[in-house]
Amino acid sequence: MDDTSVNMAGPSPGGESVSVAPRHPEKAHRPDQPVARKPPWIRVKAPGVGQWDETKAIIKDRKLVTVCEEAGCPNIGECWAKRHATFMIMGDICTRACAFCNVRTGLPRHLDESEPERVADAVAKLALAHVVITSVDRDDLADGGAAHFAKVIAAIRSLSPQTTIEVLTPDFLRKQGALETVVAARPDVFNHNLETVPSKYLTVRPGARYFHSVRLLQRVKELDAGMFTKSGIMVGLGEERNEVLQLMDDLRSADVDFLTIGQYLQPTKKHHPVMAFIPPEEFAAYASIARAKGFLLVSASPLTRSSHHAGEDFARLKAAREQSRNPA
Repeated sequence: MDDTSVNMAGPSPGGESVSVAPRHPEKAHRPDQPVARKPPWIRVKAPGVGQWDETKAIIKDRKLVTVCEEAGCPNIGECWAKRHATFMIMGDICTRACAFCNVRTGLPRHLDESEPERVADAVAKLALAHVVITSVDRDDLADGGAAHFAKVIAAIRSLSPQTTIEVLTPDFLRKQGALETVVAARPDVFNHNLETVPSKYLTVRPGARYFHSVRLLQRVKELDAGMFTKSGIMVGLGEERNEVLQLMDDLRSADVDFLTIGQYLQPTKKHHPVMAFIPPEEFAAYASIARAKGFLLVSASPLTRSSHHAGEDFARLKAAREQSRNPA
């Protein structure tokens, strides 16, 4: 479905009625961008059966939203077949209008106070050892949704105390005290994606501020030095190699532990075009450089996404920290 299409009215994840509206009204009248043919090294598994269907049923029955579906993640077939899902809280409507993102934009609905318990129930039902919780941007809320993040974390801890929790948060721009609220809830990993290099923010991520995002990650470590921090970017948006290397240095100056780098894939013809498909060997080179710069963990490949293999990566992240503290 492209951005000129209209979504049919129906129930929202929280159960209330949703009016008919374009998925991306701000993009509807933009000229079409060519959608480049994917190279042979970008291949994904089609959705399967069995556990994939069980995962979908658990999510649907609890009226939850996943970023896997809303953002059109290419790894959904693999992850859901393993009963892994990344939950997107606070609805499916974002107040930002990033040029790369396929999440619906517009005026969000009221927060659903029952959502934390429903997320926790799904986490328990799926028996997740590690869960990633992300959200839409909620610039309409005084705290950007920080207190809701904290409630979700508390609800999961109550039902599944052994589950480790990773949050992938918005930037909480101009939301004083919001970051402190989320950090105080003690997630195991705090993730906030830079998405792209600073020169591309005006066209790719216009509602955000690059150095604010870097500072956000730095502030997490100031509040809790033991909390793992993580950030990710997409390549193929027209960035220069030296800009990516400088971004790595900026993240290391903020003491970020884990960097992910993946290929940008254009959701529709109304979104930012793919400027280049980066070959696997260039991803390998980025990973090597990032490790040399001091990241505890780096994941860089065409299909790398922030939440892909997050559980396995968390185990590797803990092991890398232990090794760095106790070298052989």
